Amino acid sequence: MDQTSQASTQLRWISACYFFFFAILGVMVPYLGVFFENRGFNPQEIGFLLAILMATRIIAPNVWAMVADRTGMRAQLVKWGAAAAAVSYLTFFYDGSFTYLAISLCVYTFFWNAILAQLEVITLETLGENTSRYGAIRSFGSLGYLVFVVGVGFGISLWGTEILPYVGMVLFIGLLLCALPLPSDRAVVKAKGDTPKLVLDKGIIWFLISAILLQMSAGPFYGFFVLYLKQSGYTEAVAGIYVALGVLAEILMFMIAPRLIGRFGVNRLLVASLGLTAIRWLIMAYLVDSFIWLGVSQLLHAFTFGLVHAASIQFVHRRFDVSHRSKGQALYASLSFGVGGALGTWLCGMIWGDGSGAYLAWLAAAICAFLAMLAVYFIPKQVDGHKHTA
Repeated sequence: MDQTSQASTQLRWISACYFFFFAILGVMVPYLGVFFENRGFNPQEIGFLLAILMATRIIAPNVWAMVADRTGMRAQLVKWGAAAAAVSYLTFFYDGSFTYLAISLCVYTFFWNAILAQLEVITLETLGENTSRYGAIRSFGSLGYLVFVVGVGFGISLWGTEILPYVGMVLFIGLLLCALPLPSDRAVVKAKGDTPKLVLDKGIIWFLISAILLQMSAGPFYGFFVLYLKQSGYTEAVAGIYVALGVLAEILMFMIAPRLIGRFGVNRLLVASLGLTAIRWLIMAYLVDSFIWLGVSQLLHAFTFGLVHAASIQFVHRRFDVSHRSKGQALYASLSFGVGGALGTWLCGMIWGDGSGAYLAWLAAAICAFLAMLAVYFIPKQVDGHKHTA
């Protein structure tokens, strides 16, 4: 098999890995809050449990990234992570106490959350100079999310929330089976003395601050969106359709993101996307009863996640040396989705109370998104190796 055919085959398996990884996210993120509520937990406990889902992203990606950058064993780590996550997920079937579920979440999400950063590096290195194709590959993840967020929404309406562990187990096994064919060739690792020192310059630091604030703003959406819609009179099935609308917008954005990045640059697109995100959360705070405005809010997911993520992955890939790319992607994942996501979900649970303070959580989210937009202004732009003031 020639090198081009081998790369094409590998990209197909990578696409399948994205599909199953984000299908799991489509099951866990929108519906875990309802799942925990039906098991008898209050909003504060739900917020804490969902924060664990995010918090393991703080440690896991960085631990695995150090191993990956030192050994070059990126594909192997994806396989081991998928296998360990599938096995440890079995603990989720038992209807245990708050403490039991907290420990269960810590264990299996530690392995699951370590996979994505390595998968991103493998994808971009396989693409080589064709990084503009990243959006098309990554869109398979959005497709997986879309299919299962709708399917599980209808499934819960028919059979209840206890279907979640069974659907999740099938998806974890699917992820493992698609990871196994990835080539186990080690990435070329420089000798220790030849490896440039990891430097976090001003641009990277402000970028990470912005990413943390953005994910803090998404706390109410990732943790309480379905509960919020139920509180507003919508069913789980309808909520799933609205989530799917956002993911469909995200997929379309991934398709055009490379052209937008090439024309406008990362900084301008981040500013525009974060400003629209602040507007999106304000719509959720005050106009959720309007099915039209709720639809508009979900269409803005194309910017909140789709364009922001595509631009951010490119930013990290360009700003970090090849010997530190796993660390760069892990740092982005752990600080944004980990620190930001955990803080946002936990604080949302505290603000939410009995549900009467829900609009305050969305208002706080809008403020965080606005602050994330301001942070981008401090990132120096970098074009063809030269820095320019943003």
